[in-house]
Amino acid sequence: MSLARAALLGASRSKFLADQMMRRSFARRAVKRFMPGETLDAALDAAAGLAHSGLGAVVTQLGENLTTLAEAERVRDHYLGVIAAIETRRLPAWPSVKPTQLGLDLSFDACLANLSALAERAQAARSLLWIDMEDSSYVDRTLDLFRRLRAKYERVGIALQAYLRRTPADLASLLPLKPIVRLVKGAYAEPEPVAFPVKRDVDFAYYDLGVKLLEAAAGPGAFPVFGTHDIPLARRLAARAAELGVKDGAFEIHMLYGIRAAEQRALAAEGHTVKVLISYGSAWFPWYMRRLAERPANVWFVVKSLVA
Repeated sequence: MSLARAALLGASRSKFLADQMMRRSFARRAVKRFMPGETLDAALDAAAGLAHSGLGAVVTQLGENLTTLAEAERVRDHYLGVIAAIETRRLPAWPSVKPTQLGLDLSFDACLANLSALAERAQAARSLLWIDMEDSSYVDRTLDLFRRLRAKYERVGIALQAYLRRTPADLASLLPLKPIVRLVKGAYAEPEPVAFPVKRDVDFAYYDLGVKLLEAAAGPGAFPVFGTHDIPLARRLAARAAELGVKDGAFEIHMLYGIRAAEQRALAAEGHTVKVLISYGSAWFPWYMRRLAERPANVWFVVKSLVA
């Protein structure tokens, strides 16, 4: 892991830095590159704008590791409102949640109940509920949540992280469920025995996992979603999909708001299904540091944007 990436990931865990930076106007200006605003309305307005370019959206409220079940219930109610707002506005958008937002640190059963309420509402709205993956200490519990939800609801998806050494076995265990999987590279600080520390190894792992998903999709036995800004890698997987007979629409490409917008539109114009992850909320500092750590060169871009 590079020193810059390690420093940014370390900063993401600092409450002191979060408290300091979230009060600074220059930091708020910088984060606008990655999120259109702190409110749901801002996120949905951005989703509506993307729809005009043929792009879908995934929306997520920032925040994790809550301290009371009452907070988790408020998050659940917020997302019930998100699904309703998306349905009312007829947007091509889906919600994405972190289990810790819904009480996983406090009670597995309460978290499952909160997720079940969201999955049921998403199913009724013909939407889809994405379950994000957090750091490696949550993987087993998150997969357990997904398996339980998948037994009752078809319209629920799970994120898997290619940099974790365990992910090939996790994917193999999920394939009998015909899962909807968003494959990402991974953005948390993990020790070397747990995750590949070298980018090249992560890229190889990502491609191999992506091909396994596409082979299952040819069954069809999975719905692959490739969450990556690595355009050559995304195109290699799209080419492999064509070779396997997996048509456009039977897999998707997801990217973050504000990154490679031109490439997003170009991929959509070529017939690929592209969705953009739009984050919102006031608890943006840890998330923002992890986004910068994914590509430390973004720090220089942000600095230039502040002084331009």
